[in-house]
Amino acid sequence: MPRNTSVPKALTQLDLRIEAAVGHSIDRLWQHRDRDLLDEPHTRLVDAHRALVQAELSVTVYRSQLNSLSSGEYPVDSKWFERIDRTIDLLEEAARTRDERQAHAVAALEPVEAAARDKAPRKVPDLPAPDVAALLAITQGAKLHRNLLTQQMYVVTASGTRIPYSQMQRLEEHGLVDRDTSHHVTAGQPVTLTDTGRAALTAPRSTSAPGAAPVPRPGAWPAAAPARR
Repeated sequence: MPRNTSVPKALTQLDLRIEAAVGHSIDRLWQHRDRDLLDEPHTRLVDAHRALVQAELSVTVYRSQLNSLSSGEYPVDSKWFERIDRTIDLLEEAARTRDERQAHAVAALEPVEAAARDKAPRKVPDLPAPDVAALLAITQGAKLHRNLLTQQMYVVTASGTRIPYSQMQRLEEHGLVDRDTSHHVTAGQPVTLTDTGRAALTAPRSTSAPGAAPVPRPGAWPAAAPARR
């Protein structure tokens, strides 16, 4: 279904539950949806949440209209009663739609909550900022090219970003990206994220204090370089 990214996000009764289940903010979850980084259950959840947000906005609009009509600004006459009745009808319909969409969102949220409870924490690499930026650029579409004159290899993304081949190799070695070798490199080999690469982008980020050295976890990538003597 087409995605409407222009809809502003409004606070719903499910926002805190959703953020607890996915491990990060609603804003970030919507961004992951727009970049096609989510699996099917999370995609259904975002689409249901977006529909709920639209319904909440409609409720807010008609409630504001009702507040305006009852503010004392307008004369109490037959037209006023007609507008009050019409606005109440619209508000009632909007609230009914909101309740239906909230039920759909809950149905989409429950499997995500169950998976979060049952699933062990994913072992995903801790990526430095340049590699996060490279993976995000690759999600827009990317190809590995070789210059016929210089023989230099590099990745070019759809946005025009160039990623050094050495960085591409490192991402590939750690299973974060894959390339379609059925295409010749001089014509461009499509580069895409693997499931591990998508998980690395959508995993909750650590919140270390600014300027503080991160505490390495067992198996974290990349490994810290040994101290020079």
